[in-house]
Amino acid sequence: MDRIAAHFSEIGYKRASAKLYIGRLAKFSDFVIRNSRTAKIDQTIIDRFMQSLPTASPRIAARTAIEHARRVAPERFSIPCHAMPDPYGPLLAAFLDHLRRVQGLERKTCEGLLVTARRILVWYNDQVPGQPLAAMTGEHVLALVEHLLSLSTNDYTRTSTTSYTRTFLRFLRWSDLNSQDLARFVPRTPCWRLAHLPPRLPWEDVRRTIGAIDVTTPSGVRDRALLLLLATTGLRNKELRSLELHDIHWRAAEVLVRRTKTGRDRLVPLLQETGEALADYILHARPKIDSQRVFLSYVPPVGPFKSSSPISRIVRSRLERAGIKLSRVAGAHLVRHSLATQLVKQRRPINEVADLLGHRSIDTTAIYVKVALPQLADVALPFPGGAK
Repeated sequence: MDRIAAHFSEIGYKRASAKLYIGRLAKFSDFVIRNSRTAKIDQTIIDRFMQSLPTASPRIAARTAIEHARRVAPERFSIPCHAMPDPYGPLLAAFLDHLRRVQGLERKTCEGLLVTARRILVWYNDQVPGQPLAAMTGEHVLALVEHLLSLSTNDYTRTSTTSYTRTFLRFLRWSDLNSQDLARFVPRTPCWRLAHLPPRLPWEDVRRTIGAIDVTTPSGVRDRALLLLLATTGLRNKELRSLELHDIHWRAAEVLVRRTKTGRDRLVPLLQETGEALADYILHARPKIDSQRVFLSYVPPVGPFKSSSPISRIVRSRLERAGIKLSRVAGAHLVRHSLATQLVKQRRPINEVADLLGHRSIDTTAIYVKVALPQLADVALPFPGGAK
């Protein structure tokens, strides 16, 4: 289990996902102890365990967890690598190729689409075993959507789930795997972008977190520079990880942000406090390796961060050490929301905030206006009959 947990961390799984898979493996391990008489795990016991699970959702997680366990600890299994092929692999590979080459989507965008596609295939195989995808009907689609929505927790995930489902069903028709326009049976789920307040921290908590970082260690020097850069520029997680040494324009006091979500480079200001923290990190605490990336991991093998999870863990850990109570998962985006909210409270022009955050449309930035209570009070109409 320790080796598997380390494996999940190395490949960038989020803590919650790793915990879910390890939980599935714990149940599988207990099942094997109670039901198997052989020294090694064979396909028969895996199939029996799958059949013991009540619904498709735990089966998906269990299959993934067991496959990871087989890769990390092959000596525990009697099944060679080529004996456990992914039955959905070829179709999902074709779907990914379609998303990348035909629709032009980035790999990160494709991840959610592939997860939903696999869930659709697993559900369909469980409901109508042995039936080809050509036999899928609108009735199946309605039952499928009901199942998928039951796995969602909020409006955003429900909306993305139905959108991903339509995309996959259109692919089935495009690739001649089903002749019907099944996407039209997927209902639309309402999601109003401006209906909720963005998660954010009081600016005092952000400053307290940065001030509480111990800079007597290399990781402390790095984390202070990292958090200051997030708190003064609003960089996204990927933008921070992609930042390279030559992107810092010291004399102009600017940072060039490449590989942005909108596909356009932008310049953000480098404030004096942030510049001093960055210089201290680069000169005295940054590992001396052949890499242009600014922020590097100290965990062997030392090098650039390969996923968003380590950055999120750094932010969350520093907030918790400063005594900040978190009601939800925290990461770089929480600091980004906090900065945007603070700028709006300072009455900075909304287009200036949008430019700093790299928003293509000013409508995306409009949600932060909802938390600017002093400004809203200034433009509020007098209450009829109230004091003048």
